[in-house]
Amino acid sequence: MRTDSSPGTLPAREHLPAGDAGTPVLDVVIPVYNEEKDLQPCVLRLHEHLKRTFPYAFRITIADNASTDTTPLVSQRLEAEIPEVKAFRLEQKGRGRALRTVWSASDAPILAYMDVDLSTDLNALLPLVAPLISGHSDLAIGSRLARSSRVVRGPKRELISRAYNLILRGSLQARFSDAQCGFKAIRRDVAQVLLPLVEDTGWFFDTEMLVIAERAGLRIHEVPVDWVDDPDSTVHIVKTATEDLKGVWRVGKALASGSLPLDRITRPFGDDPRDREIQDVPKGLARQLVGFCVVGGLSTLFYLVLYSAFRQFGGSQIANALALLVSAVANTAANRRLTFGVRGRGGAVRHQAQGLVVFGIGLALTSGSLAALNAASSDPAHSTELAVLIAANLAATVLRFLLFRAWVFPDRDDDQPGSTVVAAHTPSSPTYSTQQPYPPLPQRPSAHQYATAPQSPCETTEFRAGEAAEQRSWRDATVQLQPVRPTDTDPRNS
Repeated sequence: MRTDSSPGTLPAREHLPAGDAGTPVLDVVIPVYNEEKDLQPCVLRLHEHLKRTFPYAFRITIADNASTDTTPLVSQRLEAEIPEVKAFRLEQKGRGRALRTVWSASDAPILAYMDVDLSTDLNALLPLVAPLISGHSDLAIGSRLARSSRVVRGPKRELISRAYNLILRGSLQARFSDAQCGFKAIRRDVAQVLLPLVEDTGWFFDTEMLVIAERAGLRIHEVPVDWVDDPDSTVHIVKTATEDLKGVWRVGKALASGSLPLDRITRPFGDDPRDREIQDVPKGLARQLVGFCVVGGLSTLFYLVLYSAFRQFGGSQIANALALLVSAVANTAANRRLTFGVRGRGGAVRHQAQGLVVFGIGLALTSGSLAALNAASSDPAHSTELAVLIAANLAATVLRFLLFRAWVFPDRDDDQPGSTVVAAHTPSSPTYSTQQPYPPLPQRPSAHQYATAPQSPCETTEFRAGEAAEQRSWRDATVQLQPVRPTDTDPRNS
């Protein structure tokens, strides 16, 4: 699991402005491996659908990851014949590796991918990317498990899919419904920060990316899809399931240890600029109060159990001190992680030392209450002792929260306003660059503009997987809209 330090929080989501520019708005990646039979029909169908329905400029990128058949030749032919099609060749296998490499090199503000078999109905493509263009969401996924989805597949794949998602919900607390539907999209600014944290290069790439994004508080939009299973799929179910379970264990371990800098890739509170102009308002106070109350309630129950157990072997003062000490250490650790979002081992000893100081104040309050009770009654009932301790602990809890927030876990504002910093992925040593705002969204050129635009020969870019793709400017190569007639046939599609 990568533990690279993230460059800073993401900026607030904004609607991408409309306007004329040469950069495509949408880059749809089709990762392929030995798909010489299905590649051409898939690309032609997708290209026709985008020309007919998508209102902005687009690009279709074929990511050939180490095919050994004639798939590279088919990709090159499609690139030469269709201006909106580009071909990438990678020398290593892995769907995750192909997506990371192409997405890292793309200049389109919206990045998507779909499987070459086109099992998902293409009518869901525009609803998939629209929330990303509008600035409403950070990622979008197609869901085959939504109530309104219509899915045709065998019982074996249905059982495996639902069991896998139940495992994700039970082990990683995932709230998205479908992790492995081959129909997803992401904003480029989010991808540049998120991809360096994703380690998997195979089929678990999707799941790892979604889990990290969800834990970081990014917004994931789900689109119900109509999906028909491909009976000729070459996916090895047993091998894929084994690798996925290994990935679940690895990601769960990284989340538990706090090695992922999730707090550095979150969105700011409030996307409305008016929210960010408000001064002197505590950030995250409501969430911290809820978390502190939950932890405090559980700590109080834990304390009472310990006190009752220790009371069997000693006096009330000794039992109170021991129970409060043990529960205070557990309370500080829980609040550190759950309430105030401090992850990793850095500063843990200092936080526990400061927590013990807070414990001393709570001990003085509870011990003073017990001393006052013993002075008032020589032999108070056990229930009376518990009632006094509960009241004293409530007072100590309020004071503990104030001290935790202002002294032990104060807010740290390490980000400098005025610049948005995102990560540019390189597998060996991630580097970071300042990302400029997106240019206006390019509109589809008119027929006259397309007819007079100079044409340039297409080239196929080749590079080794694992190396950062060079950033290059791809021209806007959309074509004139043509009417679609049922009788039209394409001689290239036999």
